[in-house]
Parts: sequence; structure tokens; C-alpha cells
Amino acid sequence: MSTRPRPTAAIAALPSTTPFVAPEELARAAGLRALLRLGANESAFGPPPRSLAAMRGELERLAWYGDPSSAELRDALAVRFGCDADNVTVTSGIDDLLGLIARAYLEPGAVALATAGTYPTFAFHAIGYGARLEAIPYATSGAISLDALAAKACAVGARVVYLANPDNPSGTFRGRAEIEGFVRALPETTLLLLDEAYADFVAPAELLAPAIHPRVVRGRTFSKAYGLAGARIAYALAAPEVGATLQKIRHHYGVNRNAQIGALAALDDGAFVAGVVAETERGRADYVALGARLGIETLPSRTNFVCFDGGSRERAETLVADLLRRGVFIRKPNVAPLDRYVRVSVGTPEERARFADIFAQSLAELPAAART
Repeated sequence: MSTRPRPTAAIAALPSTTPFVAPEELARAAGLRALLRLGANESAFGPPPRSLAAMRGELERLAWYGDPSSAELRDALAVRFGCDADNVTVTSGIDDLLGLIARAYLEPGAVALATAGTYPTFAFHAIGYGARLEAIPYATSGAISLDALAAKACAVGARVVYLANPDNPSGTFRGRAEIEGFVRALPETTLLLLDEAYADFVAPAELLAPAIHPRVVRGRTFSKAYGLAGARIAYALAAPEVGATLQKIRHHYGVNRNAQIGALAALDDGAFVAGVVAETERGRADYVALGARLGIETLPSRTNFVCFDGGSRERAETLVADLLRRGVFIRKPNVAPLDRYVRVSVGTPEERARFADIFAQSLAELPAAART
């Protein structure tokens, strides 16, 4: 009998998985020094200048811990959203928030619900903490069926429902009235975890109304339009009792000091962020036009990426591998019906032009079997 320490039975039974393979690791495996990074939905336009200046100015104090309550940032966010600071919880990226919700609201055996193939980190945490994960498929259009998701939540008694809106990896979006109706259709004991990582690319009037809902946790991030993905900082907007619950288990020093400083300064650099949003919209239009020129359909997107229809899972996988060989990093969804698409982040105009040339070459040189 082994005397080595053993993980819990639930964890031991899980297969080893790596949800995201880093572009640095892909480059090393391919023998490349660098890649055209269009696979992780990072901002190609960098952080706001005010963020960079504020963080540089505080580097000499990096020996200090950050404020564990993120008080200044929470106060600023409360003013922005017309709520109280108690409605705001700052986390180390949205991934941290997803884990906190899973730990706090999903006891072993409880049902978590999502769409099969959506952003995987919620499922990663839910299963890891012993919940039973249920899922519905995407519609053939690539959109999430809110009616099907609500019906499933009622049928299985879901404790937490995860919904990304705008969605990753499809890029599709459901408007305010649809989301409001979806919330009403959920069981009263169900918590909706609404991942709004890409909400900055959507007009506020199209999003769920800003009022705090007692059964909805809204996750927002500084990783996308604000260009602070490497700083790992995000926040939740929720009822005070949700924040108090997360306070019991969150890593109080998990949000680093410079991330708080950069995020606070970013909120005052609205002109820069608006410019990023506008250039991203132009980039999406460029990709749609590229798809039309190449005879490839694209999914409608309200994010900083676009999905190109590869025609089949096999063809999409071939494209991803071939583009990597050519020095371009992109990703693709892994679950049908979206597994036939390749997903490409919006780059700078120069990066988009470079991608367009390489993509066209890759398509033209696909093996005959992969073209059919």
C-alpha cells in the first residue's frame, strides 16, 4: 500500500488537462522565436498611457503589499456604476472570480450549468470543486439558446448558471431585453454568473441594466479593452451578500499592488479606451471583408475577435497547425457545432494585413483532402 500523500478522490479521478497552451510554449515547440499573437484575445493596442505612467511611478514601492480591500478601485467603480462599494469585489482576473463562485455556491454534487464549449474556466473550477456539470449545445447559428439554457436550469435545479455575454469563443451577443427575460426564467434559487469580459465593446444601453440584481453576479475585466491582461485584475458587480460571501474565502492579497494602480488610472483614460473600441470595430470589419474575399463565412462578433468558418473540424485543425508553422498563433473552439471555426483576435492594422496575407496563403496551400 502506498504511503505517499494522495489528492482527494474527486481530484484524482479527473483527467490531466491544460485549458490554455501559452503562445510562448507553442513557439518553443515549433522552434520559432516569436509568433504573431492573434489567439488569446489580448489587446493589440497596449495599456492606457495613464496606466503605464501610474504603474511606473509606483515601481519603487513594489516591496509593499497592495491594499487587500482594493478600496480606492472599488470606490471608483462604484461611482462609475452608480452602486455602493459593497457591490464591488476586485479579483485577480475573471478566472479568479469564477473559482470563487464555484467554491462559494457549489457544494459537492450541486448542479452547475453552462453551454458546451463556452469559455472553459468555469467548468474547470466547478468540476474541480465536486459539482455536477450539465450543459446545452450551441445553436447551429453559433449563438447560445437562452430559452434552452433556462429550461435546462429549471429541469436540473441548477445552483449556478454560467453565461458569457458577449460570448467566448463564438463572439455572439444577446441584448438587454433577452438577458432580462432570461433572468426572469431562471429558478429563484439559481445564481446567474454573467461573464461580461467583452462588455466594453458593446454600448451600455445594449447590456443588462446597471441596477444590482440579487441573483446575478456580473464579471468585468481590465484584460480586454483596457489592455491589462498581464496585470490580472477584474471585478464583480453583485449584491452585498454575494461580496460578503466571497470575502470569506478570497485570497486577500491576490490582486497585486501595481495592478490596482494601473486599473484605477485606466478608468480615467476614457479617450484611449474609446479609441481601442473603435479600432477593434474596424478590425472586425476588416476580418469580415477578408472572409468574403476568401469565400469564408464569419460569425457575427461583438468582441475583439472573429470566428472564420473552416468548413469542418478537421479543416479548422489543419488551418491552426499550418498557421502556427507559418508563425501565426490563433485558436479554435473544440466542441461542435463551433469546432469547425478558427478564432482570430483583432490585431493592429499592420498585424491584420500580415494575417490576411498568411491566411490566404495557408488556405491556398491546404492539402486537397483538407479543402473538401
